[in-house]
Amino acid sequence: MKGDVIPDPDHVARHCKTTTAPDGEIQATAFMLREGEQSLSVNWLEELRCSDRTSEVRALQDLYTRKMTRVGAGARIAILNVRILRTKVASESSDRRLLRVLHDPEPDDSSHSGIYEIPYDDDLVAELIAQVVLENHPARA
Repeated sequence: MKGDVIPDPDHVARHCKTTTAPDGEIQATAFMLREGEQSLSVNWLEELRCSDRTSEVRALQDLYTRKMTRVGAGARIAILNVRILRTKVASESSDRRLLRVLHDPEPDDSSHSGIYEIPYDDDLVAELIAQVVLENHPARA
């Protein structure tokens, strides 16, 4: 339901454009808000209700193909654990920032969610998030 807190044991995935993942390596720029954004767009993996990670990645690839005009050949999917993400930023950011990861479903995407409390143009928080990427997968099949 919209606004529900995503539990710490769960996982979210971030679509990373080709420009933020040169040579398949996801950079901190993939986790920076664009001007005017309130949250970093992610997908809640457990909400996809798939049986395994391979199925989750395939579901995300299909979702991206439906929602986006173009999924770049070098685009990637970054998988993050909510607890690790929140703990890393809270313990290592200068202001002990407490990120909120909230469910924000869309009509065509029930898994859509957001990471909130990321300041616009904050290099440090983006770098801390990049450091806790658990998995890196192609964004298109």
